[in-house]
Amino acid sequence: MARHLAMVAQLIDDDPALAHDHALAASRRAGRVGVVRETVAITAYATGDYALALRELRTYRRISGSDDQIAMMVDSERGVGRPDRALEVGRAVDRSTLPIEVRVELAIAMSGARLDLGETERALQELDIPELDPDRAFSWSPALFAARAAVLEDLGRSEEAALWQRRALVAEEALGATDADRELIVVDDIDEDAALESEAPAEGKTEERG
Repeated sequence: MARHLAMVAQLIDDDPALAHDHALAASRRAGRVGVVRETVAITAYATGDYALALRELRTYRRISGSDDQIAMMVDSERGVGRPDRALEVGRAVDRSTLPIEVRVELAIAMSGARLDLGETERALQELDIPELDPDRAFSWSPALFAARAAVLEDLGRSEEAALWQRRALVAEEALGATDADRELIVVDDIDEDAALESEAPAEGKTEERG
């Protein structure tokens, strides 16, 4: 079992289908072990088998009593075409009990479910969480900033979307440069006017040089 799980860790990014085969092999040997069912769920999700991911996530949750994969459950409900059910699953959890990373992942998943339903303004509201701090970067910040940028783009607020996308890139670069994990990175303030100006068309604009 352990060897199969080790192979999953090696393969999940480059070959999720093969990783899933190893997860299933581990499950045949130790199907009552929580981490094994969690691994099957993760690999099923990675291969787009959302129905299997849901089934395995429910089993993992029952075995472990943990909500640490709640965002994946919400996304899997979306994947099988049930955004209303996805919102119900997400709302049923006490977010104050979740680790910060899980809470952020859940907010992003809930925002996606709102988008599936055409509720774009409410999708933006789902992302208005305390962790949305544009001046500091944690491991969860790039994904959160990028999600906000995508919703703003859907709302037609392109300039704000460009600014948040820029923040996502700056945060990712800062975190990558320091190899940080959960470590606080203070991001240099982005000149909003300059950032928006850089996204604007240059047509008809001249620059004077002295």
